[in-house]
Amino acid sequence: MTSSFQTFKIDELQLGMYVHQIAEQKHDVSIKAQGLLLKEETIAGLKEKGVSKVVVDLSKSQHEIAPIKQVQESETAKVLAKTSFENEIAKASRLHDEGKRIQQTLLDLIQENALLGKHVPKDFSKDIVDSIYRNPNALLCMTKIREKDEYLIEHSLNVSILLAHFGREFGMDRADIDELAYAGFLHDLGKIKVPDNILHKPGQLTDDEMEIMKLHVTYGAETLQDIGVDSGIVQTVCEHHERLDGKGYPAGKPDNEISLHGRMIAIVDVYDALTADRVYKAGMSSQKALKIILEGCPHKYDEYLVNLFIKCVGIFPVGSLVLLSNQRIAFVLQQNEGNPTKPRVRVFYSANHRHYLESKDINLATERNVEVVKPVMPREYGIDVKALFERSIKQ
Repeated sequence: MTSSFQTFKIDELQLGMYVHQIAEQKHDVSIKAQGLLLKEETIAGLKEKGVSKVVVDLSKSQHEIAPIKQVQESETAKVLAKTSFENEIAKASRLHDEGKRIQQTLLDLIQENALLGKHVPKDFSKDIVDSIYRNPNALLCMTKIREKDEYLIEHSLNVSILLAHFGREFGMDRADIDELAYAGFLHDLGKIKVPDNILHKPGQLTDDEMEIMKLHVTYGAETLQDIGVDSGIVQTVCEHHERLDGKGYPAGKPDNEISLHGRMIAIVDVYDALTADRVYKAGMSSQKALKIILEGCPHKYDEYLVNLFIKCVGIFPVGSLVLLSNQRIAFVLQQNEGNPTKPRVRVFYSANHRHYLESKDINLATERNVEVVKPVMPREYGIDVKALFERSIKQ
């Protein structure tokens, strides 16, 4: 899937490109984002105002422009050959376990007021992106493993994985994808400073409690600044709760001040939060979460980015469970581009008889008599998702 939206550095702009949105800007100056670039003076003006990257709509541009994604993927492919799900799933499982260990170490250090120093996982986030390039479906399956008492460490890891996939499908260059994955992994570190009675409260927070909860963004940003994390990463972390209508926090930024990375992490953060199991609340289905996010457009979330994210994860996301018309349950292995309701799946369970079956992979796009009836949650059938994927690793 190649999006018509591509991110270009300011020096890569050409006359005839249609600028859809400012992606990165150094100064807080309101700029009219959309329109064709017809004069060199316009590009020079954007530079003067501190614009370093823009989103270009290739479909509205006046001449053919090679999408960045095609160039980047051909360059990355020299080092990272694509591989099968079966070849990548064991590596993805080890990466997921390692990510949880690193995340826990960082949280422990912050809680002890110790310096993070060498523990900051920049190289690890690049390993996540490498895996996404080799085969995104393996790590995407790992995001479906949920432990109720491990939400804090799993959430940031999952946001990092989803952002890496989102950025790649968006057509970003490798450096931007690395930044997104890194910001995702670090974005919620400040929550360890929030008192447990507020962080894990099952009911609605009071106004005073909510003000304390909001401080997690500031806590996290200050920690990252203290250890010299790049200002662009810190900005993305600061923006993961900002909303386009200016009613987000901590700064209440309006839409023209929120970066592209900030808009993307806001979508992914809330998606993973809504679908996560917690001690006091069961996660909702991906479909319901995406519907809620879409209903928040255009006031809270960037509508074209939300629609792109929906295309990116699919109607039935990789790793999610579905009930088939033959009363079998399967997990989604891969999206079929152009046929979102008919993914490739791995059948493993009988819904009628409530027992496991010998696994079988089928492509619903070529199956005449079998189709998806509905998504199902693992708890409905007592399915242990972690054990399910461990079985896939051993096959």
